[in-house]
Amino acid sequence: MAQASTISKQTPFVWEGKDKKGNKVRGKSIAANEQALRADLRRQGVVPTRIKKQSAALGAGKKPTPEDIAIFFRQLATMLTAGIPLVQAFEIVGAGHDKPAVQKLILDIKAQVESGQTLHEALRKHPMYFDDLSVNLVEAGEQAGALENLLDKIATYKEKTEAIKKKIKKALFYPAAVMVVAVIVTVILLIFVIPQFESLFKGFGADLPAFTQFVIDLSKFVQDQGWLLAIATGGAIYAFVYFHKRSRKMREAVDRAMLKFPIIGPILLKAAIARYARTLSTTFAAGVPLVEALNSVAGATGNIVYETAVLRMKDEVATGVRLQRAMENTALFPNMVNQMIAVGEESGSLDQMAGKVADFYELEVDAAVDSMSSLLEPLIMAILGVLVGGLVIAMYLPIFKLGAVV
Repeated sequence: MAQASTISKQTPFVWEGKDKKGNKVRGKSIAANEQALRADLRRQGVVPTRIKKQSAALGAGKKPTPEDIAIFFRQLATMLTAGIPLVQAFEIVGAGHDKPAVQKLILDIKAQVESGQTLHEALRKHPMYFDDLSVNLVEAGEQAGALENLLDKIATYKEKTEAIKKKIKKALFYPAAVMVVAVIVTVILLIFVIPQFESLFKGFGADLPAFTQFVIDLSKFVQDQGWLLAIATGGAIYAFVYFHKRSRKMREAVDRAMLKFPIIGPILLKAAIARYARTLSTTFAAGVPLVEALNSVAGATGNIVYETAVLRMKDEVATGVRLQRAMENTALFPNMVNQMIAVGEESGSLDQMAGKVADFYELEVDAAVDSMSSLLEPLIMAILGVLVGGLVIAMYLPIFKLGAVV
C-alpha cells in the first residue's frame, strides 16, 4: 500500500538532454521530483538540459479506459516477444503513454513487480482495470512459461470485445439520439410556436378542426403542467437506472425483453454469442479447465440471460455432460453453434472452433449494425415527419378551411 501511495504522488515530466555521444535526446518520465529525475537520467547516461512538468493535455486526467488496457497488454506482449525484460518493458510502456493516469498505473505495477510480486499478483491489486479473467490468464501464462503468448491472446480478446461493445453502443445510441432530438423539437414547437397560432385563431370566430383543437390543448397542457411531466419523466428514468443497477431480477427481465425487441434484439443476441465464443476460445486455449473457463465466460457474455444459462451449463458439464449437450439444453444457441462446438469437442480443437464461431458472429454483428442503420434512417425520418409535419398540418387546417369558405 505504501508503494502505491508513493507512485500516486509522482509527477510526469518531459525532458531534453544529450546522450554520451552528444546527440540530442528527449522523452517523458515520471519521478517524485525534478532532482530525482535528473539523477535517474544521469544514471542512464543522459545529461538533462531542460526538464519541465508535463502539461495536463485534454483528457489527461481521465481514468484508464478499456482501450488503454488493451493497448497496454498488446505493447507488453510485443516487448516480451522481442526479448525485453519485464521491468524494462514496463518502464518503456509507461513512460511512452500520453495519459498521466495510465503512466501512474503502469509504473505502480512495475514497482510491485520489482518488489518481488508476480505480474498477476500486481494486476490483481487493480480490479477496476484488470478483471479476473485477465488476471487468471496472466497467471496461467506465468505458470506455463508462455507469458508473452498469453498477453497477446488477452490483447486480442480485449480488442475484439471492445469492438463488439462499440458496435452495440452505436446500434443503441443512434435511434435514441434521434428520438431525443425529435422530442425536444416537438416540445419547442408546443411551447413557443403553437401559442402564436392560437392567438391568430381566436380572431376567426369559428370552431377549430378537432385535430387543431387537440394540438392546442396539448400545447396548453405542456405549458401549464410541463414541469410536472419533466419531473415525472426524470424520476422514472432515475428509478429505472437505480433499480436496474441493484436488482438482478430486473436486469434479467430487461435483458430478456431486449433480446426479443425488433431489430435491436438479433444484434444483442449475436453479440452475446460472439462474446461467449471469444471468451471460451481464449480461456480454453490458455489451458484453463473447461468448468473453470465457463465460470469466466458467464460474466463476459454481457447479458444476464446468457450469464445465467452459462452458469447452469457449467454445473451440467461438472457432472459429466458434454458442452454441446449443455448448450442445447439452454435453447439459447443456434443449431450451427451447437454443431461447431460438438465438432470441436470430438476433434480436440474446441478453442479453434469456438474462435471460428466468434469470428463469424462478430462479422454478423458488424453487418447487422450497418444494415440496421440503413433501415432506421428512413424509419426515423418518417417518425420525425409525422411529429413535426402533424403539428404543422394541425396549425394550417383552420387556414385551409377559411380559404375554402372564402
